[in-house]
Amino acid sequence: MSEMNQLINEQLQWFVFGFVVIMLVLIVTVIAQGAKLRTIRRKYEAMMAGSGVEDLEGLLVDLKNQSDMLEEEQREQKALIEATQVKIRGMKSNIALKRYNAFGERGNDLSFSVAILDDNSSGIVLTSLHNRENSYIYSKPMQNGESQYALSPEEKEVITLALQQK
Repeated sequence: MSEMNQLINEQLQWFVFGFVVIMLVLIVTVIAQGAKLRTIRRKYEAMMAGSGVEDLEGLLVDLKNQSDMLEEEQREQKALIEATQVKIRGMKSNIALKRYNAFGERGNDLSFSVAILDDNSSGIVLTSLHNRENSYIYSKPMQNGESQYALSPEEKEVITLALQQK
């Protein structure tokens, strides 16, 4: 044991010097970490200023709730747009008109056919045949591009013209 005491006494100056160096390194590290912590604290306070929230957790919860509300509203808007698109496709928006002389030399271009169709080729074809004595109006329903009634060449032409507007 005395040998150990003697060794420590001889090397005591080096032990003290080593501990002083370690202490200086630790002090510098603590000062550097304190500076970083102050910088982070300032950024945190700047971020939280004016938010009306006391802590970061509350802010994150509020942001999550807002995000969920926005996603729900977006889903509702998407459903509304899809419903509107379906409704628009069903609207009778393809319209064409053709005037012609149905009776050759005895009339003039007062006869006409009108096709009013949707994007599915469903709708109606109206035909008015006019001569000097009478005027006749015919209506023929269309379902998926077909009619259960015979179509005249003028009606077929006006249907083709209406469908070209898609």
